[in-house]
Amino acid sequence: MSDDKAVTIAHLTDVHLGPIRGFTARYWNAKRATGYINWTRNRRDIYRRDVLDRIVADIHGQHPDHIAVTGDLCNIGLPAEMEAAHAWLQTVGAPDRVSVIPGNHDIYTTIGRDPGIARWAAYMTGDPTFAIETPIVDRRAQVQIAFPYVRRVGTVALIGLNSAIETPPFIAAGQLGADQRGRLAAVLDEATAHGLFRLVMLHHPPLPGQTRRSHGLNDARALRDLLAAQGADLVIHGHLHLNSRAVLARRGGAGMIPIIGAPSGSLGRPHKHEPLARYNLLTIQGRTITVVGRGLAAIDGEIIELERYTINADHVADSQRALT
Repeated sequence: MSDDKAVTIAHLTDVHLGPIRGFTARYWNAKRATGYINWTRNRRDIYRRDVLDRIVADIHGQHPDHIAVTGDLCNIGLPAEMEAAHAWLQTVGAPDRVSVIPGNHDIYTTIGRDPGIARWAAYMTGDPTFAIETPIVDRRAQVQIAFPYVRRVGTVALIGLNSAIETPPFIAAGQLGADQRGRLAAVLDEATAHGLFRLVMLHHPPLPGQTRRSHGLNDARALRDLLAAQGADLVIHGHLHLNSRAVLARRGGAGMIPIIGAPSGSLGRPHKHEPLARYNLLTIQGRTITVVGRGLAAIDGEIIELERYTINADHVADSQRALT
């Protein structure tokens, strides 16, 4: 892997765009009803578009090479929400500069022949210069998109997974499935053969025990074992609405895989234990990752640097500076 030129990727997640429009009788069911009540009671006034717009403007001011959005653009998966999310993505950047994967609020419950997140297909299309044989087409919720998809950003292979599935009310679990995991193993091998830095992104946290079972990845153990065996250089995720860090040991003493979760990019008021809106800048040069967290330290405050640390070639944090 060449370390001549650094690559910076901005990681933004869980923006929960509002308001909810188009919730007519044809879309009513138990899942959406509970989600709508949760939105009106708990989420409507805390996930703020004005805050998100400031976060996106700050991202643009940092001039990253690419922007990765790891799901939950929507709230209850309505067609009008999907369309609004697509319009918002166009303000974030062109499809060749922005990559998206769905979250559980995006694939909420199937609506007949509605295309769902296929509206965002341009932001989830793999790089044609990166050969992938026999891609799997994910047909969940009318999605005609191949997962995993791979985009090459300089020396980085950005690998997008879909962990979102339909679930009953009060369940926010995810699942990749055996086919997608098998495809991921092949993609990781191919990226290694190309000498690329392997950055895997998914919505749900990838390891068992990172959240309660009803909100976690159903096949987390299988994914953990795959990553430990095949290796990856970095995994990023959302879903928890927390600034989180974990590591996974590779088999045979081959080092550690860092796993970094980012909070919501739109939270403008205190909510439970969630931090205010922020995002991460991930600068990759050779085997070194510099992570810079930027966001709000106070309600209606300035967007500032909140945290900075590096991860060395052995994936061990060797320095850190955080706002206290």
